[in-house]
Amino acid sequence: MAEPSHPPLPASSGGQPSSRPAGAGLRALLAAAAAIVGTAVLGVGAGFLWMALAPRAVLVVVAPGSANVVNPETSAFIAADGWFILLSVLGGLVSGLAGYLLTVRRYREPAMAGVLVGGLAAALVAMWIGQRSGRAAFNHGLAAGQPGSLLRAPLVLGGHGALAFWPLAAGLTAGGIEAVILLRKRWREADLQQALALGSPVPGSPASGSPASGADSGDQPAGRG
Repeated sequence: MAEPSHPPLPASSGGQPSSRPAGAGLRALLAAAAAIVGTAVLGVGAGFLWMALAPRAVLVVVAPGSANVVNPETSAFIAADGWFILLSVLGGLVSGLAGYLLTVRRYREPAMAGVLVGGLAAALVAMWIGQRSGRAAFNHGLAAGQPGSLLRAPLVLGGHGALAFWPLAAGLTAGGIEAVILLRKRWREADLQQALALGSPVPGSPASGSPASGADSGDQPAGRG
């Protein structure tokens, strides 16, 4: 009685597990790291824009090392936070779109994590650059200024909750694009299953009469006479 034959193992494997999963995991980690670094670089530009666009409150020196706001009802502090949030949302939209096109649609979860972490890093970088600008000159003028001299207050982010807008916008952008693509794919699959259940011809199949299956129409003999 002949023994059942077994297919031979591929000669290249040598009986060892394939190294492809490890290589794919390494590429996914590199993609996540690239998303973090690239988004953080955007934070540098956002920080300089915040420094240039945000208004600053005017202070009057009352004594060396002490100053008061000239207009206690100024909206400069709120406007500065508003500019930071606006720039963070715009940066999140850009980084989310770029992150999806370059990394997320290929490496999925690791790349998405990189986009989110990069968004938080970019917000921190932007805050650090904006708040550092002009602080040294302000401190010097406050310490050596004469009473009555005016100073521009350095930027200060009112609340750390504003740091969440960048990663939130980036995650919603990349995740929203992925969700739309998945929904469209499921709708196509549902339409295909419904067509098969009803016995309707599937577009592109020979029974649908598409140009690919209608080659016989070109082979008909010419009309009489």
